[in-house]
Amino acid sequence: MSAIYKRELKSYFRSFIGLLFIAVTLFFVSLYYTAVNLFQGYPYFSYALSSVVILFLISVPVLTMRSLAEEKRNRTDQMILTAPVSIGGIVMGKYLALLTVFAIPTGFVAIYPLIMGSFGDIPTSEAYLSLFAFFLYGMMAIAIGLLVSSLTESQVIASVLTFIILFLAYMMDSICGLISSTGNWLTAILRCLDMYTPFSNLLNGTLDVKSVFYFISMTALALFLTVQSIQKRRYSISVKSFAMGAYSTGMIAVATGIVVIANVVLGELPASWISVDVTGEKLYSLTEQTREYVKNMNEDVTIYVIVSDANKDMVLAQTLQRYDDLSEHITVEYVDPNVNPRFHTQYTSENISLNSLIVVSAKRNAVVDYNDIYETSYDYDSYTGGYSANTTGYDGEGQITSALDRVLTDDVPKLYLTQGHGEAALGTTFTNALKKENTEYERINLMDYDGVPEDAACLLIHGATGDFSADDIQKVVQYLERGGNVILVTGISETQTPNLDSLYDYMGLQVADGLVVEKNEANYYRNPYYLLPTLGYSSYTTGLSGQYYVFVPFAQGILIENEEREDIAYTKFLTTSDDAFAKADISNLENYDKSEGDIDGPFAVGVSAVKTLEDGTEATMVMYGCEQIFSDEANVMVSGANRIMFTNTVGTFARHEVSVSVPAKSYEVSYLMIPQSRVILLGVLLTVVIPLGCLAAGFVIWFRRRKL
Repeated sequence: MSAIYKRELKSYFRSFIGLLFIAVTLFFVSLYYTAVNLFQGYPYFSYALSSVVILFLISVPVLTMRSLAEEKRNRTDQMILTAPVSIGGIVMGKYLALLTVFAIPTGFVAIYPLIMGSFGDIPTSEAYLSLFAFFLYGMMAIAIGLLVSSLTESQVIASVLTFIILFLAYMMDSICGLISSTGNWLTAILRCLDMYTPFSNLLNGTLDVKSVFYFISMTALALFLTVQSIQKRRYSISVKSFAMGAYSTGMIAVATGIVVIANVVLGELPASWISVDVTGEKLYSLTEQTREYVKNMNEDVTIYVIVSDANKDMVLAQTLQRYDDLSEHITVEYVDPNVNPRFHTQYTSENISLNSLIVVSAKRNAVVDYNDIYETSYDYDSYTGGYSANTTGYDGEGQITSALDRVLTDDVPKLYLTQGHGEAALGTTFTNALKKENTEYERINLMDYDGVPEDAACLLIHGATGDFSADDIQKVVQYLERGGNVILVTGISETQTPNLDSLYDYMGLQVADGLVVEKNEANYYRNPYYLLPTLGYSSYTTGLSGQYYVFVPFAQGILIENEEREDIAYTKFLTTSDDAFAKADISNLENYDKSEGDIDGPFAVGVSAVKTLEDGTEATMVMYGCEQIFSDEANVMVSGANRIMFTNTVGTFARHEVSVSVPAKSYEVSYLMIPQSRVILLGVLLTVVIPLGCLAAGFVIWFRRRKL
């Protein structure tokens, strides 16, 4: 085999074909790479490769047309067939030579993500997964070209037939959609030649074992069929050749059946078994929150997707498949609106979009409109005078998990927010989180009530800068004494707040005077007042430890009077370093030096106190020492970590075993910042100089051999 491989590889570089293929491949990949990744600054390398794969329809037929057809035409195939090399060795030698020619430009292109990475952050794993998919697609295309070349003596016919097959394989998904929107036995057969869908699955950022196996198994089948095609030429027309032909036909049927069955079986396995999410945002993976929630489900839920199989959103479909695989209590069914246009009217009187979900349990149902699955921003275009829509996030998991809880919960919990004491506004991100947590909320002034309402799952005092009346504080204490839950976020006040301080005292807590200055560089961001506290183990920090920071700007330190109290259990889940201190003089925040009267740390800036009452019930207060902790501005600094902590806290009091509010996964990317001069330099080098160099080298080699 090695002799065949060396002979073939030399022939491609002694002729013009090999270097022409390399030059053309590099030119088109570099052209799209320059336009999309360098000029526009998109950090996703898959954008360029997905545009270039159609190149194989032309380049592969040209590369493979002569591999076996020319041997037949020149009658030199008999010399090879009579050589002491197996037919399999001949085919593999020729195929590996072709694959090597293709691997050269692919290997060179592998440096392109590294170039992008020098100008900003890029999803490196996704970039190289897309390159791997590009190589697999080319690998199978070359095997098909080699098979077609073995069937004819004409290079032109081999080239045209290869083009037709590759074109049909590229368009097969659309062709099947035209034949039947719901699918039938014919489309099931035709999809065996659908090369683009497995390719796009890998481009989406999922290492899909099913797609990888498809390319490898179909490549192996094409090579096996090539061997069978050549095998018949060793025998003349006789009884023996008839027997060999029957044997060959039987082997072809068996091999084809094995490949088809293996792909079908692999396709039936749970997605979580056969795919790995390599996206930076883990778009296709379910969070620990969802896995915990679904694991605790004990009632059946059916999720109806209002869309035909041909038009379904593949990202959403992957998410739904993971829910289906995760629990036997979840069933996903697709309803084609063309076949059953009024199906949704059983559950809602509103019109809904394609790909919308209807989540149904024995208790109730909920509709998740497709427009809520993706987050969209609108930018004003001053040139056209209109607005352009940009998809900024994917909220499929968040909406589905919230809908599951909505149809299964017995009672909707309610949170009350106090007002009338200078409380800080709760950020929009956090009010939306309450909705996804399936928690109702209402703002109240305690002066208008005899006490905290009986249906309160939780009372939130958010950054009050004014004092409460003694009567209002007594209402809060009475609420706690009947087993209530309070989230208290301290506010920076210029006046004394003795009544509010008495509420702290009730739970054995104090607030240190001044603002916390963090002297340990690992625990602050740019400014010693911008704290990145250490996260302790707690239900409030679930999903954060080891992955995120929580941003706590301008914090007040929380002190525990006596941590050994028998009636109160304390958990400090956000803490400063030992080097922190509380600066009493807050009028001079530019000075980070410790002064006389400042209080030494460490401090808690997030602590829970659970008090066991006389009747055995528990009163809980969760206290945060930062009035900005639940602001949109603080949340965005740490990619939504503050929001996760907020939903964990509310979810605990809403009697959720885990929070059901899963943050949307951002689609927003940081564009590469590449100077225009570098774009031009790299574009000319990669798109013009290197491909022309390959063509020039090929021409020189061809011209010299022609003179000989």
